[in-house]
Amino acid sequence: MSERAAPFYCPYCGDEDLRPHEQGHGAWECAACNRAFQLKFLGLLARGLQHNDAGGQQI
Repeated sequence: MSERAAPFYCPYCGDEDLRPHEQGHGAWECAACNRAFQLKFLGLLARGLQHNDAGGQQI
């Protein structure tokens, strides 16, 4: 099984200097703004994909 993807940037300041945090799985720390945050996958939505049947281009 492969590892989970890492975040590309801090959700608070936008900097890319992120490191895994010692708190546990999914926890990251930003060296630029000195904040720690955690990412968590909640699950798939029941509604699934929605198709655009109006005939126009989908943006």
